[in-house]
Amino acid sequence: MAKDKKLVEAITSMDVDFAQWYTDVVIKAELIDYSSVKGCMVIKPAGYAIWENIQKELDARFKATGVENVYMPMFIPESLLQKEKDHVEGFAPEVAWVTHGGLEPLQERMCVRPTSETLFCDFYAKEIESHRDLPKLYNQWCSVVRWEKTTRPFLRSREFLWQEGHTAHATAEEAEERTEQMLNLYADFCENVLAMPVVRGRKTDKEKFAGAEATYTIEALMHDGKALQSGTSHNFGDGFAKAFGIQYSDKNNKLQYVHQTSWGMTTRLIGAIIMVHGDDSGLVLPPRVAPTQVMIIPIQQKKEGVLETAENLRQAMAEAGIRVKVDATDKSPGWKFNEQEMRGIPIRVEVGPKDIANGQAVLVRRDTREKIVVALADIAAEAAKLLDTIQVEMLERARAHRDEHTYTAHTYEEFKELADTKPGFIKMMWCGDEACEIKVKEDTTCTSRCMPFAQEEIGEVCPVCGKPAKAMVYWGKAY
Repeated sequence: MAKDKKLVEAITSMDVDFAQWYTDVVIKAELIDYSSVKGCMVIKPAGYAIWENIQKELDARFKATGVENVYMPMFIPESLLQKEKDHVEGFAPEVAWVTHGGLEPLQERMCVRPTSETLFCDFYAKEIESHRDLPKLYNQWCSVVRWEKTTRPFLRSREFLWQEGHTAHATAEEAEERTEQMLNLYADFCENVLAMPVVRGRKTDKEKFAGAEATYTIEALMHDGKALQSGTSHNFGDGFAKAFGIQYSDKNNKLQYVHQTSWGMTTRLIGAIIMVHGDDSGLVLPPRVAPTQVMIIPIQQKKEGVLETAENLRQAMAEAGIRVKVDATDKSPGWKFNEQEMRGIPIRVEVGPKDIANGQAVLVRRDTREKIVVALADIAAEAAKLLDTIQVEMLERARAHRDEHTYTAHTYEEFKELADTKPGFIKMMWCGDEACEIKVKEDTTCTSRCMPFAQEEIGEVCPVCGKPAKAMVYWGKAY
């Protein structure tokens, strides 16, 4: 991810070059910096603070369902990785290998974890003996390494941060229940915290996780009409348990294999926030994930009482639970306004001598730029209400955008025309044959995003081949 371009003078319009707009935003908003380690990024304080809020919100939700945090080693012996055939084949092209310890070659090479299923399985094989040991509901926050050929900040990098949950259950029913529970948890988090609407569904066998029986996904639509897989939850059945010998004695003292799940979200969510909500001025952060929710900008701050009033407002809002700062730097107010907008801070408070004389201040919404005059005594309460309003309306706008860019194809010709001219999701029936999936990708570069839980009957046959249809699928071009 190394690049010579360090400074961005102006943000490219998203309608001119969406990819460049995205890069300009992450650099100018100081979310990341390029690294001398090719394919990796430095996550700067402004970017990491967003991840901390994501982590805090998700972690609380996990723990409310009984999940506990653990930590596994970052190295996986090759022999351990080889135990589950489908799994290792799925990850082989992306694995980074360690071959030396110091100056000495290792007796067995180690991979830097691309994911930790094998480590958890090895651990569970020793940890689980009886039905009384189940369920195991573990999660870890860590980084993983996947040797990607093409990288882009947050969306795809060779090392990225994530959480990976790994659970073990006595029955297939319990595992399926947990798999769907975590997917729904992810969907609720995206919609209620990130203000990002998602489609919930199941991946086709071609697109599912290597080694899983079933993969469930939430798919979001970015501003440019491309899809982004935003979280996945996998039901492993007892496949990994059989490969690793994870058994327990049931209530009748008979040995049974456990059933497992895995689920994860990554720092690509930050990229999703940028591409769903951002505009030509920069970031637009949903209040519930914004590190700073309100920025107070004193006008003519050297005048008597201005900074004191700004500090009093900050204290009142902080006591109301709002994440708030005062920009008391010597930059001009116009500069500060532009900076607040570029960084996506949801509310700006403008207060100067004339405002103080009138007992008021001005609240400015980042998302709509609407200005609202509020009495100084009411600032904290009104700001809290406005943050809630912004959160709700950002989700409504994002949902409206997604719905306006979701199309239905009844024939394959119609599908190809839509794929060529209308960026967005395309709903089309499918026969269940992988050959049709491959043809769609070859003809249009669209992939199956998911078979949504909310199925619709939009035809009786697969438009690609004419065979009886088995499911309605969301298709789209994706990051």
